[in-house]
Amino acid sequence: MTRSVLFAATTLLILPAIAQDTKPKEETAPKKEETKPAETPATKPTLDFGDHSSSTITTKAWQALTAAKHDEVDGYVAKCIELYEAKALEMQKGLTEAAPKEKAAEYWALNDVGTCYYIRGQSKEARGKKEEAAADYKTLVEKLSYAQCWDTKGWFWKPADAAKDKVKSLEFDSLK
Repeated sequence: MTRSVLFAATTLLILPAIAQDTKPKEETAPKKEETKPAETPATKPTLDFGDHSSSTITTKAWQALTAAKHDEVDGYVAKCIELYEAKALEMQKGLTEAAPKEKAAEYWALNDVGTCYYIRGQSKEARGKKEEAAADYKTLVEKLSYAQCWDTKGWFWKPADAAKDKVKSLEFDSLK
């Protein structure tokens, strides 16, 4: 046999082996049970704070609570507290009792921040986070007790009074 015939025969024998080596091996591909889905970070809801006034933010917090959108409640309440709590505490210090209904609107920051603590307490309670709810209610009672909330039926009510009852109820439930 000549060298070229021998080379051709050897090449024919080796080519299938070379072709197999260039194919991806099934063993190197990850198995389905080994493949982990990409983890997506928890997304926070995109909130519309409107004109950023305390009344707008508080209204949106109420709407979120009514719709059981608890992440939104947390976001709106946190923003109201961030922007207006200092002013609310200042207003609280200037009072010895709740403002008469004719002047209640002048205490807008106190009223809205206090109401937001109540809203968040309600939201936490709905989620079964009783200790966190109690903490919000206690903050309202201890620091913002003169806050008032306008009822659409035509009167002001005091969130701190309602919060006192909630604290008692939650503390009683925790004893069971």
